[in-house]
Amino acid sequence: MQHFDVIILGTGSMGGAAANALAGRGARVLGLEAYEPGHDQGSAHGGTRIIRQSYFESPDYVPLLRRSYELFRELEEESGRSLMQLCGGIYIGDPASITFSGSKIAAEQHGLDHEILTADQIRARFPTMDPADDALGLYEANAGYVRPEETTIANAEVAAGKGATLHFHEKVTSWTTTPGGGVEVTTDAATYGADRLIVSPGAWAPVMLPELRLPLQIDRMIFYWFSPQTTPAVPFSAWSEENHPVYIEETHGNGQIYGFPATDGPDGGFKLGFFRRGTPTTADTIDRTVYDSEISDMRDRAVQLFPGLTGPLVQAKTCLYSVTPDEHFIVGPHPDHPQVILACGFSGHGFKFVPVIGEILADLTLDGTTRHEISLFDPGRFRP
Repeated sequence: MQHFDVIILGTGSMGGAAANALAGRGARVLGLEAYEPGHDQGSAHGGTRIIRQSYFESPDYVPLLRRSYELFRELEEESGRSLMQLCGGIYIGDPASITFSGSKIAAEQHGLDHEILTADQIRARFPTMDPADDALGLYEANAGYVRPEETTIANAEVAAGKGATLHFHEKVTSWTTTPGGGVEVTTDAATYGADRLIVSPGAWAPVMLPELRLPLQIDRMIFYWFSPQTTPAVPFSAWSEENHPVYIEETHGNGQIYGFPATDGPDGGFKLGFFRRGTPTTADTIDRTVYDSEISDMRDRAVQLFPGLTGPLVQAKTCLYSVTPDEHFIVGPHPDHPQVILACGFSGHGFKFVPVIGEILADLTLDGTTRHEISLFDPGRFRP
C-alpha cells in the first residue's frame, strides 16, 4: 500500500489549492478526484465568480480576502494563466438591505476604498442599470471576478509541478482512521495510507462525512446568460467589462441577484443569477435541465434592474451549493479525528477564498494551527 504524508479527498477548487500549498512545502501529497480538473459537475464552473472585499456576509472575512487577492496574483505568476480581473463591483439595495448596509459596515470597519452612490448616480455611471429611486449602491473599484475552471486547472498544474501526485477519474469509496493515528482511503482503484487526510468533497460532503450528520443543504442553482438589447444611448460597450462592474442587488426584498459584465463579447451574453433561490437536491441526483418557467422568472427579475436585458437566452447552466445553516464555511479539524481536516459547506460564496483556504488547510495539516482567524468556521459548531 502506498503511503503519503497527506491525502486529499477531492481536488477541485479547495482541495486543489491545498495540494498546491502542501506540495510547495515539500509534503508528499496524493490528491484523489472523481472528475477532471475544471469539471462542471460541482460548484466551480460557469466561467466567472465574483471577488470582492466589502463583504456583507461578515467583516470577519475581509482579512482572508486580502490574503486571497495576494495568492491569486501569485498563482497567476506561477501558472502563466489569467485568473483575476478587477473591473469594479457595486452592491445595491435599499438603505436597510444587508446587501448595501452589510457591505458598508465591512468597508468602513476595514478602511476599504469605496463610494456611496445614489440611484441617479448609478444610472449616470452605469446606464445599463435602473435601480429603485430610493436605492443606494456601494461601489468598490477593487472588486471583479475570477475564473473558476482556469483557477482549478492552474492549481492542479502547479501542484503537479511541485511534486504532488494527482489521480483524476478515481472515485473515493470510503476512508477510515487507523489505530496509529493515520488514515486509509479506498477508491475504486486502490487503497492508500497517509498520516493526514483533508476531506474537501464539495457537494458530496453528506456522502463522505455521514458520521457528522452535518446540517448541509445541497441546492440546485442556475446561472443564465441573456443577450442585452443595445441602443445608441446604451451600446454594447456599456455592458462590457471595460465599463461595467460585477454587481449584487436586492431592494425591498425583491430577491438578491448577482452577476457580471459581458466578458465574452457580443455573442457571449450577460451572466446573472439568483443567489439564495435554490432547490434542494443531492450531488448525484441533481436535475440539470433548466425549464422555461425558471428562465421566465429570472428574466422578470433581471429587467427590474436591467431594462435592456430583453434579448434571447444564450445559455443556462446548473451548479451546486452546499449551504450551512449560518452560511459560514466548515473548515478545521474533524471533531473526533484530529488527523482529518474538513473543508466544505462554502454556501455559494466560497470560490473567492480558494487560495487562502488552500493555505489554511496546509497550515492545519502540517502545523496543527494557522495564523488566519477561522473560529467562524469551526466544524464542531453544529453539534448538540
